[in-house]
Amino acid sequence: MMKIELLDTTLRDGAQGEGVDHSVNDKRKIALALDRLGIPLIEAGNPASNPKDRAFFEEAKKSPFLSQAILVPFGSTCRGGVKAQKDAGLNALLQTEQPVISIFGKADILQVTDVLRVTPQENLRMIEKSVAYLASEGRRVLFDAEHFFDGIIHDREYALEALRAALRGGADVLVLCDTKGGMLPETLRSATCEVLAAFSGTKVGIHCHDDMGLAVAGSIACIEAGATMAQTTIGGVGERCGNTNLNTLLPTLQLKMGYSLIPDENLTLLTETAREVLEVMNLQPNPRSPYVGYSAFAHKGGMHIDGMMKNSASFEHIKPELVGNRTRFLLSEQVGRAGVYARLKRLMPEIQRDDPRIKRVTERLKRRELRGYAYETADGSFDLMALDTLGKRKHFFEVKDYHVLSSTRHDDRNAQAYIKISVDGQEEINAAEGDGPVNALDLAIRKALRVFYPSVENMHLRDFKVRVIDSGGTASTVRVLIESTDGYNVWTTMGVSPDIIQACFVALRDSVEYFLSFIA
Repeated sequence: MMKIELLDTTLRDGAQGEGVDHSVNDKRKIALALDRLGIPLIEAGNPASNPKDRAFFEEAKKSPFLSQAILVPFGSTCRGGVKAQKDAGLNALLQTEQPVISIFGKADILQVTDVLRVTPQENLRMIEKSVAYLASEGRRVLFDAEHFFDGIIHDREYALEALRAALRGGADVLVLCDTKGGMLPETLRSATCEVLAAFSGTKVGIHCHDDMGLAVAGSIACIEAGATMAQTTIGGVGERCGNTNLNTLLPTLQLKMGYSLIPDENLTLLTETAREVLEVMNLQPNPRSPYVGYSAFAHKGGMHIDGMMKNSASFEHIKPELVGNRTRFLLSEQVGRAGVYARLKRLMPEIQRDDPRIKRVTERLKRRELRGYAYETADGSFDLMALDTLGKRKHFFEVKDYHVLSSTRHDDRNAQAYIKISVDGQEEINAAEGDGPVNALDLAIRKALRVFYPSVENMHLRDFKVRVIDSGGTASTVRVLIESTDGYNVWTTMGVSPDIIQACFVALRDSVEYFLSFIA
């Protein structure tokens, strides 16, 4: 089984994506998650140009916290006209005391003359001497040949000469970069083959951007050509359209193509890691993301669900458990008893296809959907409804009373909520201020409940949607969908009422009950 070395650059290139901003603490959390997954190299930032990155490397130097991964500092070659030993950027990389260093240099003649604005020979000096200086200090050097594939088109010999300069300096890996993300996979494959033929025995890596949506395909093409390092980010975050998506590339190479990237047993951590890292970055996960998305193994069609119940391979290309995900069955009035049976089987493994309880739940499902409920998008509410229908739902608390007030204040605490709950005869009254009535009610419920169930502090509301489901004007019935998470698990609950606050309350209450029933 051929080994492919992974370098994840979520903390460096990923941080250049729009809407991404890592604190030092965020960087630590993400690095720990990648370390647990088994990623060997974590490119963690540029200590020469970013004070936050410098602080992160200083912290890691004083108190190492990773079990197996290496933090890799990233920077550029020395400046034009400056000796490598005197270059502040290179010395900042060495001061991190990390054993592996990644530096980039120009491999495209147009970038050299029009952007860097040094002579072609000076650029080659900068590459060779920078790599040589770092290597002489005992570092393993990864050389990112920036704009390499454009360079092959503009001046093939100069692009290859840039690689020769890096090898003369002692680079361990030549990383070929599709910096603009504009190359087709076959172009990447052909150029990679050319490099491997020109520099026999040299280790080659691939770094793709996703400007055509082909970063994963391009990386696979280069690995098939013989590249032995892939550079990725969680969720494909990064500059412009992003980078090669680790969540897709890793399982495709390891499960479909027989390459070894991380320990096989670690692959089951992929979904958890992907969701955890995106949560830290405060980014909404794509539910349709291959392998790790919430909908990646979701089935709605009656024929599909029936096939799945007979043989899961009929509509799933892998077992979702291999990547830590799970099969989901989406339910609506069109699904019928097969879908209800499939879902109930999760709640009650002993139930059989001809069990009369399936009919009871199906009939109640259809009655409630006529009133505006939509269980296809609210798995949590279906589970609670089904258990309630069968007399198996446990009620962890009773809400005796609640009030919500909203003011015209323009700050971030313009609503207040009061709530009175009872748990096993003990009452608790609490209140909270929030950014709007839903936030205030959410905070008040959990403040009151944490007296009895401290674990509710681990969950929080992640998304909130309201939809009008009839045409009654201001008296219309609304459906409220609330998506909640504890950082890994995600569940959705709903409330339906002509009173929007009441609909919100039901969805929030059920969200907490689902958490206490199935997750806490």
